[in-house]
Order: sequence, then C-alpha cells, then structure tokens
Amino acid sequence: MPFSTYLDGKRAECRALVAALGKRFPYVSVLGTDVRATAIRADKKSSSVQDGRGECGFVVKMHDGRSFFEYSLDDLSGDMNALAKKIETAVELNPDLRARMIEATLPQDEPLKKDFLRETDFAEYDEETMLTTCKALSQELLEKDEHVLNAFAMIQPFTVSKLFVTKNRELSQHYGWANGILMVVYGGEKMSQARHVEGSDKLKEIIEGMKAHTDDVIQLAEHLTHAQAIEPGVYDVITDSSITGLIAHEAFGHGVEMDQFVKDRAMAKHCMGQYVASPITNMHDGAAATHSVASYFFDDDGVLAHDTQIIKDGILVAGLSDLASASQLSIDPTGNGRRDSFKRKAYSRMTNTFFEPGKDKLSDMIASVKHGYMLFETNNGMEDPKNWQIQCTAEYGIEIVDGKLTDHYVSPVVMSGSVPELLKSISMISDQFKVIGAGMCGKGYKEWVRVSDGGPNLKARVKLG
Repeated sequence: MPFSTYLDGKRAECRALVAALGKRFPYVSVLGTDVRATAIRADKKSSSVQDGRGECGFVVKMHDGRSFFEYSLDDLSGDMNALAKKIETAVELNPDLRARMIEATLPQDEPLKKDFLRETDFAEYDEETMLTTCKALSQELLEKDEHVLNAFAMIQPFTVSKLFVTKNRELSQHYGWANGILMVVYGGEKMSQARHVEGSDKLKEIIEGMKAHTDDVIQLAEHLTHAQAIEPGVYDVITDSSITGLIAHEAFGHGVEMDQFVKDRAMAKHCMGQYVASPITNMHDGAAATHSVASYFFDDDGVLAHDTQIIKDGILVAGLSDLASASQLSIDPTGNGRRDSFKRKAYSRMTNTFFEPGKDKLSDMIASVKHGYMLFETNNGMEDPKNWQIQCTAEYGIEIVDGKLTDHYVSPVVMSGSVPELLKSISMISDQFKVIGAGMCGKGYKEWVRVSDGGPNLKARVKLG
C-alpha cells in the first residue's frame, strides 16, 4: 500500500502554514498523521471486521524562544495566513500561566528532505481472506479437543503514514505491522485460557505462524487447568523472552522516560552513571534498535529513530527523551517523542525495549537451578518510578527441581520488589533472543502507544507470590 494520498496532497499547505507561523515563532513544525487499522476476529459464535485505532489529522508545534506550544486540527485547508492568526490567538497565555511554564532551549532544525518506506504484503490479503482464515482457525481449535469451550482467532493489521514539515525539513514515512492472536477457553479440572501471539509486517508469516501453533495453545490450556497457586517466597527463576521483556518494560520503561526527569518523578534521574544491574546486563530501547511493532523512521517530533543503550555493563548510561524534555534538559533528543493520537501531547515514550543476549545456553541455565521456576508469558505489570519498585505478573510458571523442568505448573505468578535488587541478581543470560510486539502501553492510565519488549532468557533471584 502506498503513502497516504491525502497527506501527500497537503504538503503545500503544511509548508505555507509553517511559513505563516514562522513570522511569529522561530520554530514551527506540522505533523500530519493518517493511520488505518482493522481488527478481524472470529470465535465459536460470531465473526467481525471492525475499525481499529485509526486516526487522521494534524498537530502544529511551536517554540517562541522560551517554551513550546501545540495546536491540533482535523484538516488543513483554506487560507493558511488566516489559520496561522487563529492558532496564534489560541495559544496566547496570561502572564501568570506564562511565568509557570518550564523553559526549553530552541530546537535544532537541520535540513533534511526524505521519504521513508517499509514494504508490507498487506495488499495481497483483503478483509474477506483474513476473515475466512480466522473462521477456519477458530473452527480447527474447536474441533481438536472437546474440552475447548471457545476459540478465538484475530488478525490486527495497521498502516501508518506520517508527514513532518518544518522550515528546513520535509519527511514522510509509511510502514505497517500486524498481530495475529490465537486464544482458547478450556474446561477441565478448572477453566483456563491460553494464547499464542504472532507479529510481523508480513501477513503471510503471521498466518503461517498461527496455523503452526494450534496444538501448542491447546496443550498449554490443558496444563493450566491443573495449575496451582505458588507458595510465596524468594526463588531462583529463569524468564522466557516475554517475561524478560516485561522486566525491561517495567524496570526501565517509564522510569527512564525523561519528561519524568524534568518533573523529578523518577529515581533513575539520580542514578545516571551508577551500577543499577549486574555487570553482565545490557539494555536498549529505540525505534531503530530492532524490527518490531514500534519500529518507525522518525518520531512525532520529527527526530530520526535511534538505538539508545540504557544500561551498559550494568551501568545506567542514558534515558529516553522527546523533543520538549530534551530541550528542557539541554540534551539531544533520542527519538522517543510519541503521541496517543494527533489530538494528544507528545511525551517521552518507550518503543522497542529489550535486554541484549548473553553467552549462556538455556539448558545450562535450567540445570543450574536447584529449586525454582521458569516463568512464561506476560500478563501485566506496574512500576513506581519514584521509589523504583515493580510488580510483574506472569501467566504461569513451571517448577524446576534439581536442574530439570517438572510437569508442575503454577498460575498466576507475581514478581515484586526493588528494581536494582532484581537486576543486580541476574547471574546468567542466554544467547537466544526474541522481541514480542503485541502490546499497548499507557502513560499512567491513558496516552496509549504500541510497544514491544523482550530479549534473552535471564536467571535471577526474585520474590514470587
């Protein structure tokens, strides 16, 4: 699918508005967004094709030499000089509010004109084809085992077109991503649910992956009907890539988003340059750091995608910034300025957050555990950036006894404690690596953006309950 014809037709208006506002503001940018998203699903009793989180509109960002201002609108049309005057009037502040605004240095506006494109195969699959695929997968799951009470198959593709214009820059990007999800509701000793997630910018890969894992998701659901509650305590654990990613996301996610540094709401601000993890630990974030759901070419501030190393050999070396927080802290932005939509403010946000792989073999890691658990599949998590505490929930764990995985499942499993204590306890890191990109992350309880996380297997010592 090509770049948005709508946005392509608005380039002249964007340039004219930037020029008109440039008479009053030394820095002006216009971001145009056209996102198309669809959710296709089928289960035992119903099927549907629905709109996803699509959006289309513009946001104008201005800097008057002291502070930033933003203004969003659904369309750019008509007299751009008149629109510029309307925007100028709308962002006028009374003196008291003006005095309370945080000062920010004037952003750089280095010349660059470039159109970025990442190919997908989405045009080869119409909605009817995907719906037929979901119906067939749901039916296959239902027929495989009489204990499957319901089976869901979902495909969720989205495409993104964005246009960014300043006095010296004109950038566009077009890319897509999709997630495929299988889920079964299983009846046994107790009712259970299990799921499998695929993610790619190739629908062919997603559909093939879903078809290949129908037996696995039913087998997991059957095991979870026998799962018991874990006995609370401190254990050696091995994490799968999903739980590794959950730890990365919660431990050094919001806590290193540097708009929190500006407001002094993050402990990480005071730990830069210090050991916060085991010396064998390295962590990254960035839209250019790996290929997943949050891999874009430039962020919503027009900053090119980065690969930011957050932890290097156990030392906290960098945070994640949007244009405003970087300007307020007098540092270079890291390309993490992201918006829930064109109607919402840009914040410092995670993208693809993960631990680097190590040198250990997973089999050796499991063999090193006298008694503990291997933990699987992210459920949810919370963090307290101010006090650096986290709580992470795994869907299930498998007990390890004398270096071997048993058939004893526990579910759910909650990890909790101090971020530095958990990360400093990491003693082994596997050489295998996976990033999972099926999630959405909110800032607080809102401001949702797509994110991925993951990494290798970790061996650590943590409190479980």
